[in-house]
Amino acid sequence: MAAHRKPRPSSLGRPAARTAATLALASAATATLFEGSGHADPARPDRTPAQVRAEIDRLYQQAEAATERYNGAKERAAAARASYDELRDEAARRTERLNTARRSLGAVATAQYRSGGLDPAVQLALTSDPDQYLRRAALAEKAGDRQAATVTAVRRELSALAQLRAESVGRLGALRGHESELRRQKATVLGKLAAARELLARLTAEERARYEAALATRTAGTASAAANRSDATSAAASAAAPAGAATARADRASGDRAPVAPATGRASAALSFARAQLGKPYVWGATGPSGYDCSGLTQAAWRAAGVSLPRTTYTQINAGRRVSRSELAPGDLVFFYSGISHVGLYIGGGQMIHAPRPGTPIRIAPIDEMPFAGATRVA
Repeated sequence: MAAHRKPRPSSLGRPAARTAATLALASAATATLFEGSGHADPARPDRTPAQVRAEIDRLYQQAEAATERYNGAKERAAAARASYDELRDEAARRTERLNTARRSLGAVATAQYRSGGLDPAVQLALTSDPDQYLRRAALAEKAGDRQAATVTAVRRELSALAQLRAESVGRLGALRGHESELRRQKATVLGKLAAARELLARLTAEERARYEAALATRTAGTASAAANRSDATSAAASAAAPAGAATARADRASGDRAPVAPATGRASAALSFARAQLGKPYVWGATGPSGYDCSGLTQAAWRAAGVSLPRTTYTQINAGRRVSRSELAPGDLVFFYSGISHVGLYIGGGQMIHAPRPGTPIRIAPIDEMPFAGATRVA
């Protein structure tokens, strides 16, 4: 009997039940998403000022990483554009040579038409002057050689133009791909910066003032802590050994605070340029002269010293010889974060000149204020 009973409709079959189940699943997926993200939703109104400030810092750091990707995409797009334009110029030159060869063939055809279309050998046979015949025969042979060479040139240019057109299709596709990537990275940067500005706007005037003061305190506190570590290391070393040996050990133990020789040569020129930019604004994607992003500043500084650096942080780190933190010297490039998304110019004593982020001008700061990732000596 049970086998002949009408199946009972599933509770999920009813529209209201299906809607409820869908909402429940969506809610569960949303909760899982936010739990797995490791940070709170920026749109939540119940976040504390400290959480908001931490989120602002995170967004600015992500914006800077996206800025470096934008810089790389911009460089690749510019190279693809130059390559495509070069190809078009070459095609224009070959087209002009082709047209010249065609005009030459057209002139020969016109001359044959006006002479009645007679074969040159027949025309020469009709002359009664043997000397004139021989002269004309030699000229006809040379003309025939030139005509054959012209035909060969036309064929060569046609083949080259066909190849150039096929190659230009590929280069144009690459250019459009780089331009598309450029637009995506720009949208990412602008989105992160807009989110950071929105969170800043949610802070009260007092909270925002405290946030700005905390940034300044963080920089000053980091510099003070580095100095205290250096002083403690030096004092301990002096108590345990003669003055000369103690000084040497202290220098090795605290490399970024150890006495350093003044910059010379190209490094000195790069640092002089960087110092002249102090106070100018951070502008994402900019390479000067009125504003810079972090890699734009280091690139411009070393360009002033006669050294050409690549555009992005993740390419600049490979532009010279890697050095350890204890080996740092003025003029070295210092890099930060695991993704190599920030760079500064080391000036000695644990300090650097860098372009921090939007809203914060180019300034001197300790290298301890960000996670150190490596250093490179350019020259």
